[in-house]
Amino acid sequence: MSLNVIPLTGSIGAAVEGVDLKRPVSNETFDYLHNAFLNHCVLVFRDQGIGPEEQTAFGKLWGEPAQQGNPLLKDLFVTPEIIKITKIPKETASTEAWHYDSCYTAIPPKISILAAVTVPRGGDTMWCNQYEAYDRLSPTMQRTIRDLRVKFVGLRLARMTGNDDKALPTAIHPLVRTHPETGRKALYVGHPETAQQIEGMTKDESRPLLDFLYAHSTQPDNIYRHMWREGDVVMWDNRCTMHYAVHDYGEADRVLNRITMKGEVPA
Repeated sequence: MSLNVIPLTGSIGAAVEGVDLKRPVSNETFDYLHNAFLNHCVLVFRDQGIGPEEQTAFGKLWGEPAQQGNPLLKDLFVTPEIIKITKIPKETASTEAWHYDSCYTAIPPKISILAAVTVPRGGDTMWCNQYEAYDRLSPTMQRTIRDLRVKFVGLRLARMTGNDDKALPTAIHPLVRTHPETGRKALYVGHPETAQQIEGMTKDESRPLLDFLYAHSTQPDNIYRHMWREGDVVMWDNRCTMHYAVHDYGEADRVLNRITMKGEVPA
């Protein structure tokens, strides 16, 4: 089968056909995938069934793995590069909200790649296009927010891991970040517990604007929702998308292996 990229929605996501990730990816194929990735922000590879070694090899094509990972996730690493994402009680699930991976760290990862091992009924993941979210704002709003910076705090993840009584990871990043490869501007917001305050404003002043931008980013026509099958591999650009893991599968098993690639300081 020849390599084929099929858009999944009008705003975000594409399915890739004709590539076997259990085999080495040629330079020509990678260049094709890289271009598709920058255009669509999320790529879906169905029925791959790759293991940690193959997932790591594929991830290294895109950059350096974040080997040390997030300190709050140290107990979840199955290899130096791979974290096992398993079922979490719904009441403490930090990922059941629109978010970026590790936005509360000084240098968030640029790319995340998930490989589905065990899939329940349900447990979908959604992504939204933050280029589109920015582009859909009025020129006046774009000018208003272009130089603002936001304080991000790892409160939700700390609560999930039982570390919320310790010092929480915190970082300040631009509310509008420029993608280092495409040059496009994207909104960089998040859940109210994570994107807590605009630098130079009070929390009361910050909240209405941050809440508006969060809701604006996640309109139904700006979302791709992925229904997982065992063997699926999905990768996304953490610099221009948010994602949301739906916890609607009760106590059923859900296991996905994740590798993240080191990113750049948001600018």
